[in-house]
Amino acid sequence: MTTSRSLLKRPVTRVVMLLAGLLITLMLVVVNLMVGSIEIPFNILVDSITNSNTADPVITAILFKFRLPQAITALMAGASLSVAGLMMQSLFRNPLADPSILGISSGASLGVALLILGAGAGNGSAFLASGLVGDLSITLAALAGAITVLSVIIFFSRSVQSHANLLILGIMIGYITFSAVGILKYYSPRESLQRFVIWGLGSFGNVSPSRLWLFTSLTSAGLLASFLMAKSLNLMLLGERYASNLGLNIRHARFFIILISGFLTAVVTAWCGPVAFIGLAVPHLTRNLLLTSSHHILLPASALFGSLLALMCNLAARLPVFDGTLPISAVTALVGAPVVIWLIFKGNR
Repeated sequence: MTTSRSLLKRPVTRVVMLLAGLLITLMLVVVNLMVGSIEIPFNILVDSITNSNTADPVITAILFKFRLPQAITALMAGASLSVAGLMMQSLFRNPLADPSILGISSGASLGVALLILGAGAGNGSAFLASGLVGDLSITLAALAGAITVLSVIIFFSRSVQSHANLLILGIMIGYITFSAVGILKYYSPRESLQRFVIWGLGSFGNVSPSRLWLFTSLTSAGLLASFLMAKSLNLMLLGERYASNLGLNIRHARFFIILISGFLTAVVTAWCGPVAFIGLAVPHLTRNLLLTSSHHILLPASALFGSLLALMCNLAARLPVFDGTLPISAVTALVGAPVVIWLIFKGNR
């Protein structure tokens, strides 16, 4: 009797947690719009959104040019990285897998390094300072580097049968790109190096309002594609041989999982820079909260909790006490690392 009651309560508990997570996420969006170097009271926030013609133009500009795009970027980036991390952990059956494990984030860093540090090392400092290399150029360079590494991984995934060997291959590609970036950093001038370091710290404020639709469209398409892989991910948890007997094409499933997770990682890294720990911590947190292994539940739940965590980190990075904006990767590491440590000790108990 007790067991049957607990089984009946568990779905209800999951629904309550998901509704609570959705409510907290919406509240964090509002708080992100209100809090910053200039605080906006709630009544003025509502008036600026509903009556933009009569609202203060300065407040309206802060909201629609800076804070709203930043909040939407954090929401979509957190969801994308969390879903990509969940897919990587399920594919490789490795709890330490995250979106950067295949070297895709390192590929994005190499693309930006070739643009900024390469131009600087080749006496291109005037070119960099002229404004010809703007945020859009850096974004395209990061996206090109990430897609190049992703293409290499996909090419080798067709011939490499073992998940472990493919994982090692991705790590080795990451080391190669890391070495190339290190060489470029060694020969680059100070101005170029400073610009590259700032990009590498990560920020949700790099997506301008004019390009927000493109970022949102790409991440939404990747998230939708990941939700369609829920059945394949569930079958792969049973083991490759059993999944094959049930009709799953392991090679095709692995190809699409790597493609989708790599695409989501590439897009977020290109626009926001390397964002650490969200893709690693959120899938663990989601599994422990919902107590399920079904990806029909885990994928949307990870997207929700990833958005929640990203908005929380973005808010913490912009608190007025810091007199500026902290690097988002530093904040996500401070939040994500204790979560992973707590989960480890919880598992031991």
